[in-house]
Amino acid sequence: MEYPRAQLVRALVAYFGDDNRRIEHALRVFYHAERIAEEHPECDTEILVAAALLHDVGIKVSEEKHGYNNGKTQEQYGPPVAQELLESIGFPADKTQVVTDIIGNHHSRSKYDYPELAVLKAADLIVNRDEKV
Repeated sequence: MEYPRAQLVRALVAYFGDDNRRIEHALRVFYHAERIAEEHPECDTEILVAAALLHDVGIKVSEEKHGYNNGKTQEQYGPPVAQELLESIGFPADKTQVVTDIIGNHHSRSKYDYPELAVLKAADLIVNRDEKV
């Protein structure tokens, strides 16, 4: 897969359209995830990048269906959207499953022992804390 970061950013922007707030949030989480991952060489970079950029794609579906979103609805609706986006850019199928597992668990107690999930949760926490200021 050539230039996976660029392809994922394009997919993210195309999906969220003019929702700059969601795009900015994803880019900030991605930035922090990459910094945190420097101390976790066991992380798969492609998985981490995809999970960080796409972790909140469930928000759009949740808001369209229910008029709101929360952690539970993000985890419910995010994995199928992420899978579709990842498949559209030729992301490896085995890694797609891990990314969708992570997206489906990034607000709940960890069901998986993926190092990328722990890094994503830490990065999202930083950004969410900063955004509440």
